[in-house]
Amino acid sequence: MIHNISYRVFVYGTENENKVREAIKTLFPNSSPQTDITEGYFKNPVLILHDKITKRGDIKEFIKILENLDLQVKKRLLNELDIKMDEKGNLFLRFDKQRAYSGDLKIIEHGDAIHVKIKIAAYPAKKENALKLAREIFGE
Repeated sequence: MIHNISYRVFVYGTENENKVREAIKTLFPNSSPQTDITEGYFKNPVLILHDKITKRGDIKEFIKILENLDLQVKKRLLNELDIKMDEKGNLFLRFDKQRAYSGDLKIIEHGDAIHVKIKIAAYPAKKENALKLAREIFGE
């Protein structure tokens, strides 16, 4: 149902990198993120943590985590699937980084987030086909 999952998280100078890594573990317990450093708006260093999840077991574990989302969160996500997916079947979600650190997964629209891209395994790779599979994943 899912080909792969990519994520990206920005760690700003005022944040504790270890806490951000713990937030990532809430969604991806087996991930060992790669790191890149870039420059922020005020020329300050910004760390980027990212990874691509391709192992079936890790993807299944992620799906289980999504299945345990609060019912309201899942309903909202189902209603918004069409606007969160591109024409190639990539589903884009943002999880609140601060809440993920405390084990609470909340999907947000903006702000400080764990950016997740889920490549739905639809054939042919069309949005309509991917939407059907995504609805199955999220329990419709």
